[in-house]
Amino acid sequence: MILWLLYGNDFRAVLRAVAALSGGLAIVVVIRGIIVAVCGLAWWRLLTALTVVPLHVILVLRMAGEAVNVLLPVAAVGGDIVRTRLLSFSHVSGGHAVASALVDLLLEAAAQVLFALFGVALLMQSVGVTDIASWAPGVLGIAALALGGFYAGQRFGGARILERGLGALARRWPAAGLAGGIRLHDSLQTIYADRSAITIAFLLHGLAWLLGSLEVWIAPRLIGASISIAEALILESLSQGLRSAAFVVPSGLGVQEGGFIALGSLLGISPEIALALSFVKRVPDLAVGLPGLLAWYWLEMRRLTTVPAVSPSPGAQPF
Repeated sequence: MILWLLYGNDFRAVLRAVAALSGGLAIVVVIRGIIVAVCGLAWWRLLTALTVVPLHVILVLRMAGEAVNVLLPVAAVGGDIVRTRLLSFSHVSGGHAVASALVDLLLEAAAQVLFALFGVALLMQSVGVTDIASWAPGVLGIAALALGGFYAGQRFGGARILERGLGALARRWPAAGLAGGIRLHDSLQTIYADRSAITIAFLLHGLAWLLGSLEVWIAPRLIGASISIAEALILESLSQGLRSAAFVVPSGLGVQEGGFIALGSLLGISPEIALALSFVKRVPDLAVGLPGLLAWYWLEMRRLTTVPAVSPSPGAQPF
């Protein structure tokens, strides 16, 4: 689909625009690194209700999970499974690891829904009621209901079903790192009881989504174009919403690009600039993702070389 979008537009202009960024791409990469760190800080804050894990460990695991989501052909939750497994390597019980990741995922998604609603409001204010602006609230309403169900499952006993399933998995596959007294429901309730942690983590995820707009706002200025902060917020919030809705598409390939073109046309942004912006956002995927994949590989290899060959204990080796 990306090739079709390039063919249907002036691909030479798109490539020239991306090439014109040159060293400016480093700014975009730094912003992405800050975003990943902010998300890692949110996860770490949730974990403080359960256990003590060094912040640098959480930042590395968050980067590894992000790398899996953006670079590997898995659904967008694959990285969350990986970071949960890696967390169990640091003397964190399976219940604590899974619970913290579930709550973190919920808060991140809830912050994104709010961010997308903000983007829809800005779009309607900028260009009036369009097809996108008319159906987006309904889609976001469905997403909000789904998140409500996800929350209810965590708070009101649904986690016990998952707890039993994970217990069975641990018995059949000890290498999953989930063995030994999985208490998922209790861990979830402990996290939710820490209201300050929930509030701070939600605000940090909201900040991370807002920071993503900086990538869209800064990149055009580096190639001689210009878009307003409001337009950057609209592009980022709704394109990321489309990408999340198409979570089964690896890295949202084609979905993100198509979203940028469609939204850009409403805002008076040329398809070439819109495509260039989308490609610019792919650069940090690689710049941050490749070290993340290497960190994942290193941690897995270290695990294999440090775990005793007989009767491994429930708590894995820390790093």
